[in-house]
Amino acid sequence: MVFYKIEAKREMPEGENELSSREKRGICSCLAERSENFFYKSSGQCFIATVLIRDDSAVFTVISKSHDTVKAQFEKYIKEPIFQITSFKIEETTFASLESLLLCAQRNSYIIDDDEILERFELDRLQPHRGSYEFGEAIIDDSLTINDCKMIASKLLFENTMHPELDRIQKSSVVKNSGHPVHYILRADNRDIRNTIYKSLLSALYAKGRIKNKRYSFVDYDSESRFPDATFEALYRSSAGGAVVIRYIDSDNDDNQFSKRGTDIIATICDIAVKYKNSVLTIICLPKTANKVKEDFLLNFGSTAFIEIYEDVAFGAVAENYLKVKAKENKVRTDKKLTSLIEAGKGYTATELNHIFDDWYSKKLRNEIYPEYKMTKTAKIKIRQEEPRGTAYEKLDKLIGLDSAKEVMNNALNYFKAQKLFADRGMIAERPSMHMIFTGNPGTAKTTVARLFAQIMKENGLLTNGDIYEVGRADIVGKYVGSTAPLVKSAFKRAKGGVLFIDEAYSLVDDRDGLFGDEAINTIVQEMENNRKDTIVIFAGYPDKMEGFLNKNPGLRSRIAFNIHFDDYNSQELCDIAELIAAEKKFVLSSDAKEKLKNVFDKAQRQNDFGNGRFARNIIEKAKMAQANRLMKADVDNISNEELITITAEDIEILQDKPEIKKIQIGFTA
Repeated sequence: MVFYKIEAKREMPEGENELSSREKRGICSCLAERSENFFYKSSGQCFIATVLIRDDSAVFTVISKSHDTVKAQFEKYIKEPIFQITSFKIEETTFASLESLLLCAQRNSYIIDDDEILERFELDRLQPHRGSYEFGEAIIDDSLTINDCKMIASKLLFENTMHPELDRIQKSSVVKNSGHPVHYILRADNRDIRNTIYKSLLSALYAKGRIKNKRYSFVDYDSESRFPDATFEALYRSSAGGAVVIRYIDSDNDDNQFSKRGTDIIATICDIAVKYKNSVLTIICLPKTANKVKEDFLLNFGSTAFIEIYEDVAFGAVAENYLKVKAKENKVRTDKKLTSLIEAGKGYTATELNHIFDDWYSKKLRNEIYPEYKMTKTAKIKIRQEEPRGTAYEKLDKLIGLDSAKEVMNNALNYFKAQKLFADRGMIAERPSMHMIFTGNPGTAKTTVARLFAQIMKENGLLTNGDIYEVGRADIVGKYVGSTAPLVKSAFKRAKGGVLFIDEAYSLVDDRDGLFGDEAINTIVQEMENNRKDTIVIFAGYPDKMEGFLNKNPGLRSRIAFNIHFDDYNSQELCDIAELIAAEKKFVLSSDAKEKLKNVFDKAQRQNDFGNGRFARNIIEKAKMAQANRLMKADVDNISNEELITITAEDIEILQDKPEIKKIQIGFTA
């Protein structure tokens, strides 16, 4: 299907300026009727509408299911005396332009209803307010010859795979209504290079008549995109005679082997593409590393033949020559620093050589061409030197101990920096999977660290809102069949953009196989994958029980990026925590109080129900009350300000020994 805009020159009939408003409305009505008659006479194959009429020009638009009859149909249409057309120019246009032209025609009363006309050709689903699947459009550059396309391929190091296909295109004979012998998979890491190559390929195919439409459509998608629907099929249907370019914009992560959702999206895309494979050419554009995605496309296209086009690898002199050509294009002299960047025996793609040249050129501009800026720090240095932002990071850093947790957070932030630093070198920017397990005894700050993690990642751009949503078994395990999965999905929805914190995670299964807890874990695993880009799940609990929990689902362990163990605090760390808690309450500890606290913590650590940081907090809370009681018994008028804020050894409660539990022995003893 093709859409046209026709611009015409005309001679104004004598007396046209003297027409009354009523007469002009009559002409509009006549032209609207003429458009309708032409549509029905063409058996619904072609619709022509007048868009506007000026004194010396006129504009028309055409929707046609065939290229061949447009000129003849238009010449019949303009025989109406009111037109007086002397010459005209036909140019193919996009659907977006067609919409604007029809709307203008309606406003000028040359058609009755633009939406109704689109519905006749099943184009209404493509309207932004009606459709649900976004797409773009462009017009093929018909000025490029096949030799021009070969030059572009050589320049971008696509010669080995692109030239043979261009030769086949040039030699092939076009058989009318024969369909497409092959479709294409195009692979390169640099998106601009991919775009340039597929545009030149389309130009070559159009020049040879292998595709009829100058208009083509493109769709960007990743593993989180909407599933193709009626809009997507309408796009293919409207592209008959032309091409659709599917542009995959995600990375292919070997660890997760592409999500189940992403694989299903590919299957749906392929179902529609295969349905229209004879009338619509499909070009699939992928990053070079997207091996799993490529396999999924090939698997779902079945017997459809594909030509794969990908970057050449340049070695030695070829790579050096590529850099020299780039320097010449930028009107700068090459030097030994540039050519020395090519390692002997190493192969380079155009993407990699472009990064090498850009880095060299930036340094040359700063150091030689504009030496005034020699000492200016680059953005990369600034990013590398940039300290983590936000008060939450400062709070985490001040927490006593927790070396493992702090290391993980620093690693995550450094990874994020690396994404920004190396994005221009072909690294695909994405937030790493950050799902975690926190193991440790009560009072080791697991929940506190989870809350700080959420806020730190928001303040440093890894999460969008940094909220933490805390749940337990009662929140996500239902009481009847089918109620658990919706509860889990609701929890993920609330936690979107933040952290979902599942405390005592092993309570989900509660040592009972096949019950609702298993459904909860299965759904959690699925949602972890579906939401890995913008939601972090943290499981927390006792070390021994968490191991059994991980074994409940084979996919659960593989989706955990970090396993952080929170060690029990030693006596000195507990003393530091107690002193920090006291300081937060505007109290200080005397030297004898610190010494007594050390003895109390030494003794407490030998008890099974020792509470770590919670125990330290309880000790200080009790000490505050004991201090208040002590001061009330003293001479209030003579109490100094220093005494009011000082906790002494007298205020520290001595830990009582717990009675030893005697084990009952069954059997005979000697």
